[in-house]
Order: sequence, then C-alpha cells, then structure tokens
Amino acid sequence: MSIQVFVYGTLKPGEVNYQRYCEGKVIAAQPAIALGQLFNLPIGYPAMIPGNSPVRGFLLTFTEPTLLTVLDQLEDYNPQRIPEDNEYYRQQVTIYDLANQSLGQAWIYLMQPERVQRLGGTLISSGWWNPMKSEL
Repeated sequence: MSIQVFVYGTLKPGEVNYQRYCEGKVIAAQPAIALGQLFNLPIGYPAMIPGNSPVRGFLLTFTEPTLLTVLDQLEDYNPQRIPEDNEYYRQQVTIYDLANQSLGQAWIYLMQPERVQRLGGTLISSGWWNPMKSEL
C-alpha cells in the first residue's frame, strides 16, 4: 500500500530534508498544489496553515507506510499530545495538479496559525517557498 504526502518546504526534491528522508524511498514526485497559506519562518523553513490560496509543492508517493512515523518525528508531530504541544499537525487534504484537476487526498503537515504568528512568520504571496530568496 502506498502513501502520499504533499510537501512544500525542506522535503521538496532538491531541498535538504528530501535527501535525508525521501531519496530512494519515493516512487513518484509530481508538482502539485494544495490550498492554504504559506509562511516563511525566521528559523529556516516554512509553515502552511489552512486557507484558500494555492500553495505549490510536490506530491510524493512512498511505498512504505511506516515512513509517516519518520516524517512525524521530523515535523515534531505526535498524535498523542495535545495539539498546542506539536510543532505541526498532520491531516489529509485534497491535492491538485497544475491544471487544477484533483489528484485525491494526501497527507500534509500544517501549523496552527497562532504558532506561525508567535514565530514571526511572513506570508509568501507566491505560494512557493524558496530558501534562497525570502519574500517580504
């Protein structure tokens, strides 16, 4: 059974955590869109919150479902904790291809809006996180 995860930050192909956590485990990586709001955090990675703006990233398909446990640790998510104690939370959302056709549901890691604000997040209006270029 394969699992799908939408990634928009350091887990995108070419970024630092893709090599560490995904390389050799991904059977497909497709450019995709999820709806939300994307923020640049002053700590070196982005956060996404629920919303209605297109956020561009990649839909990664893995064959090994246990990889979710590894990604949960990376994203500091534990379903047993109260939501405020997690850095991110994981949920399933509808993902779209670049032609706006639904690709079905996939897992995504989102951050509570209050946490983004507390961390000093700045909105990325383009919906694409690029660590080499911070948008103001």
